[in-house]
Amino acid sequence: MKALVTGGSGFLGNALVRGLLARGAEVRSFCRNDHAELRQLGVRQLRGDLADAPAVAAAVAGCDIVFHVAAKAGVWGPYEEYHRANVIGTENVIAACRRHGVSRLVYTSSPSVVFDGKDMAGMDESAPYPARFVAHYSKSKALAEQKIKAACNGRLATVALRPHLIWGPGDNHLLPRLAARATAGQLCRIGTQEKLIDTIYIDNAVSAHLLAADRLEPGSPVAGKAYFISQGEPVEVWTMINRLLQAAGAPPVDRSLPASLAMVLAWGFEIIHRLRRAPGEPRLTRFAVRELSSSHWFNINAAKRDLGYAPVVPTEEGLRRLREHFESRGRALQATLP
Repeated sequence: MKALVTGGSGFLGNALVRGLLARGAEVRSFCRNDHAELRQLGVRQLRGDLADAPAVAAAVAGCDIVFHVAAKAGVWGPYEEYHRANVIGTENVIAACRRHGVSRLVYTSSPSVVFDGKDMAGMDESAPYPARFVAHYSKSKALAEQKIKAACNGRLATVALRPHLIWGPGDNHLLPRLAARATAGQLCRIGTQEKLIDTIYIDNAVSAHLLAADRLEPGSPVAGKAYFISQGEPVEVWTMINRLLQAAGAPPVDRSLPASLAMVLAWGFEIIHRLRRAPGEPRLTRFAVRELSSSHWFNINAAKRDLGYAPVVPTEEGLRRLREHFESRGRALQATLP
């Protein structure tokens, strides 16, 4: 099998590349830059921007399947940047698959595509897209997911997966940011109520993508659908955050802040950030407050039924592996503030 992974240098993309290589697949990656780790794995790297249609088409040419993982993530920045990467980029991937006769396209979406700022407790795939999105990322990913589903036909089979809070060894986004802020004393529990969330260990996220690929073909039951995937065991948000921090050797979060006050502070941080035209993200955003003070867990029965998905690594085992990952390096996670 000849597979293209967009964003093969990212956390999920890199793990997926390794999973495909272990299966004996011929893998290529489409990224903006060259990466030594992928080069050492023997992965062919094609460089370019998702919004560059000819570059995307050149990367797709000759492939049997495409895993579209790359996206602009985060909670801050102009909508145009999110639209360019996530919507136009996805349109280009779809067009390239059609042009070169690729019959399978697996898309990495997000549960945030149905997030309206309120609790999501036990939701399944029947949950509608909200009338108003609370972040540019959510809106752009929802638009892209809709295009993925609409593109499914008798020649191109598509499927979207919605992993929630991927974690594990190799994480270059979620845990480093949390650990850096915890170490700097900049993290507080938001809200007083216990809120449950879903997470997914990296190996389980990869497994779900490979299972989807195995069952995906034009006319198959999974074609044109979206699926929530997770550990299947909701956990209290701050308990999980502290367990991740402990595994990384970072201090726990033991201070708390009412959600209403956190929202006011986030508003202020956003205003100051805009006035200063500062790079990066504000110290706290309203989207982050909503995320950390609401429930996010999902019914994954559809993925179990249609994809044959089941977590291969339980949460406790994943935490043990994460702890050993850092212990093997002889020091706690060191990260700089964004």
